[in-house]
Amino acid sequence: MSALLEVSGVSKTFDGFKAIDNLSFSINEPELRAIIGPNGAGKTTFMDLVTGKTRPDSGTIRYGELSRDLTRMSEARIARAGIGRKFQKPTVFEAQSVEENLTMALAAPRAPLTVLWRRNRARDRAAELAERVGLAAHLGRQAGTLSHGQKQWLEIGMLLAQDPRLLLVDEPAAGMTSAERERTTEMLVEAAKSHAVVVIEHDMEFVRRLDCRVSVLHEGRLLAEGTLDHVCADPRVIDVYLGRPEEEAAHA
Repeated sequence: MSALLEVSGVSKTFDGFKAIDNLSFSINEPELRAIIGPNGAGKTTFMDLVTGKTRPDSGTIRYGELSRDLTRMSEARIARAGIGRKFQKPTVFEAQSVEENLTMALAAPRAPLTVLWRRNRARDRAAELAERVGLAAHLGRQAGTLSHGQKQWLEIGMLLAQDPRLLLVDEPAAGMTSAERERTTEMLVEAAKSHAVVVIEHDMEFVRRLDCRVSVLHEGRLLAEGTLDHVCADPRVIDVYLGRPEEEAAHA
């Protein structure tokens, strides 16, 4: 594995509140990484910085073999460079079919092709993506009629349609049934065999199923890193995020 994303000494302050504080860490390619931490830890701001939605006050975020500094690139250029983001709330086109959603999300072809070939290839690719995200039987179905979990899968498929190298996925398990969470786990693990996938998640059981390296953020800093068992045994993580069993019992 080689480092795809290098975050070095990044800080960001909003109205006196330091959302990110001298943050440094890296993401490899391929890799599956989970980022956890309490509310206000800087998880969403981290994604905003990587995608160019927000600019850091200091530090660099370098990406790819050319070590391009993302802090100097626009959101559109960052997306074209191969960084895709899925927000917590699905943002699919509900009036369109699953196939139409996937087709619209497909990356533009890199060479001039005939209109007919493009259309047929787009249909084939949409079918491949639907199979990959468990929606092969729903290609003609209107996206608005899908369950919450299926909409999440569709949006993951739309993200994959853009051929990103780095996928940023925000709380994919939120609102899902246990069966949907299990299928989502399989989907992300499979994607991470050929991509860098970063998942922000609060559901510790879901993170355990991912069976990946975990980074814990607190007050904009990297507090701990390692396996889930390793970080969950860290007294600092217990104090600021997980809580101690005896404390929970005392307040029960």
